[in-house]
Amino acid sequence: MKNLISFILLMTISLAYAQKTTLNVSESVEYKDKEKARTILTIHTTENGLTGMVRESKKDLLFDVFDKSLKKKHSRVVESSKKERYIGEIVFGNEIKVFTVFSPKAKERIVYGHIFNLETGTHTKKKLFEVTVAKKRYLFSNRSDRQTSIDISPNGKYLAMATDNIYKDVNDYAIRVFDANTLEIIYTKSYQKHKEKYFKHNDISVNDNAEVFVLGKLYKEGKKEKKKGEANYDFIFNKITNESNTELSIALTDQFIQNLNISIINNQLHLIGFYSEKRSGRIKGGCNFIVDSENFSVSSKKNYELPLNVYEDLYGDKRGSRKKGKELTNFYVDYILEDTQGNTYLLAEEFYITQNYVSNGMNGGYWQTVYHYDDILILKFGVSGELDWGRSIFKYSGTPSYNAFLKNDELHVLLNSGKNLLEKKDGRTKVSQGWFESSSLYDIVYDNSGEVTYSKIQDNKGKTYYLPYFGTYQNDTFIMMSSGRKKRQFMILK
Repeated sequence: MKNLISFILLMTISLAYAQKTTLNVSESVEYKDKEKARTILTIHTTENGLTGMVRESKKDLLFDVFDKSLKKKHSRVVESSKKERYIGEIVFGNEIKVFTVFSPKAKERIVYGHIFNLETGTHTKKKLFEVTVAKKRYLFSNRSDRQTSIDISPNGKYLAMATDNIYKDVNDYAIRVFDANTLEIIYTKSYQKHKEKYFKHNDISVNDNAEVFVLGKLYKEGKKEKKKGEANYDFIFNKITNESNTELSIALTDQFIQNLNISIINNQLHLIGFYSEKRSGRIKGGCNFIVDSENFSVSSKKNYELPLNVYEDLYGDKRGSRKKGKELTNFYVDYILEDTQGNTYLLAEEFYITQNYVSNGMNGGYWQTVYHYDDILILKFGVSGELDWGRSIFKYSGTPSYNAFLKNDELHVLLNSGKNLLEKKDGRTKVSQGWFESSSLYDIVYDNSGEVTYSKIQDNKGKTYYLPYFGTYQNDTFIMMSSGRKKRQFMILK
């Protein structure tokens, strides 16, 4: 009884200090959704205020267009196939282009582009290219990463696509550059062709001159990340044009890096990621390689250990000091955002999988797979590449749950959590939902210096439940859809 009273008391003093969000919050008119498709591939809002959304069901692609007040204007169902798989999309102007790979036979791969026009509500499908691959090989080996095989130039003229073509006797990789408007191919270039060495693609970027930058790991022997205590790979940065292929090798000394991402800041190439002193996949801190684009050489390499604030946010005031320097694990990059001053924000979420045995008594039992989407790590790099600050969000979730955007050079992290955030005695703010607790939608805001403010958008009980993860930020406005199966609604944050 005493423990129960203590628990109730604890719940009553849960953190209720979260202020009301400063964002302007509104909701669209509710509408009935006739199609069964919960997987949202992309949402895009044009400068004219039209919002397009592409979703995927088992057999179809679904395309909807909404007007400025988010009332449905157009709707189209595009027949697909179980053998046709989504690989990515680009958005520019009034069009959303969704790309799929069709596998009619074991070794045959056909890549298609689906063009959705938001102004007219029309759809066209174009065959981009067809290749033969080795049996049981994927054309896009980095299929689990977030949009790292396709990129569009800032001026919207060029589309670049990176593919694999690996056989038993050769590892081969290709870049294809298309006219982004017509999807006609401009050139194809093979790169990193080796009989023995394996290349693991990380990221791609194409500029306004149709020059493609490709970043990845070239393994020295086999595919192991570590051999004889050292990294078994170098990072290779390729600059590819129709006429040439220039390579830059980035050797690693006494450190390990799982992935690097390309970021262009003030016309400078930055390769940003996390490094470890123990093994790939762990995080000791952030790293930033700055590449001189004219000489195509590394002009500076900077490593920064995770700041104390990261550990205090995760472990508390006292434990945080003792934990400083400990390497974090299982974090994967979700967002790289750039503000108007040229500062870069790197956000990663902790993800891992466990299995629990569920007993059915006399009837035996079964193994249940549990997905964990937990803590969020945030690093801010300044214009010159130095680490300004680092923070983290101490949270638990069983699904992809958050989204992030920059507004007025402040970082906003949107997610659903328990109705009252819990401020623990050690100074941590726990962002999770208790067993018997209702939920609320929060806006966690970081200013330029990394100071955090917890803002509540709404208590979800009795209201529409929205999904920040499936949202988009454009034209100073964030739009996200509700979770309903039959009735749908949008929330608009300005």
